[in-house]
Amino acid sequence: MQDALTAFRMIIDFDPALRSILWRSLGVSGSATAIASAIGLALGAWIAVARFRGRGALLTLLNTSLALPSVVVGLVAYLLLSRSGPLGFLGWLYSFKAMVFAQAVLVLPVVTALTRQAVEDAERSHGEQLRSLGAGPWMRGLLLAADERYALLTVLIASFGRAVSEVGAVMIVGGNIDGFTRVMTTAIALETSKGDLALALGLGALLLAVVLALNLLIALLARWRQSRDGAAAEVARVLPA
Repeated sequence: MQDALTAFRMIIDFDPALRSILWRSLGVSGSATAIASAIGLALGAWIAVARFRGRGALLTLLNTSLALPSVVVGLVAYLLLSRSGPLGFLGWLYSFKAMVFAQAVLVLPVVTALTRQAVEDAERSHGEQLRSLGAGPWMRGLLLAADERYALLTVLIASFGRAVSEVGAVMIVGGNIDGFTRVMTTAIALETSKGDLALALGLGALLLAVVLALNLLIALLARWRQSRDGAAAEVARVLPA
């Protein structure tokens, strides 16, 4: 009970330790999501409309990667960024950049797979019309992605939630260094093992608040889209009369 009260006071006072870890967590996950989204949106939209040999195998691999454990991603990122690895010359290991890199690799399959599904569903509805107008795969993918922008915004929000709540990858490549690479999930694991439950509880509450805010944002976005589509359908029904 005392630990919970202490954690509550830390949150109310916006304790500097909590503040530093919170901003670092949001910075790492936000940067990783932005990088993964820039690649995943384009790649997913193209895969959705393109037809090529081996596409089925690629989709199977892509869907399998959705369940990729974060510790495996962290291990691969560590091997790439280690001194003897192919990216060792960058000197990123145990840094902010290394954590962004690992989380971007983790989130990329999520963005790509969900974008592919959303755009492919739109392709079934509008793809024939676009093909008749001479639009190639890249153009069709771009136009359909723009049409599904609200669904894709939900994908980006969900991807950020995946990034901010993972612990394995950033623990391995970041090293959980106090003041440099310690984020909410790694700090919770460390403080719990040390017995500092007040700080762990405070960070846990903040992490839950972030995840809850993301879920509320997704729900509000879905409700707004439904109301917008309903209004558009009502206008279309009334206008012919």
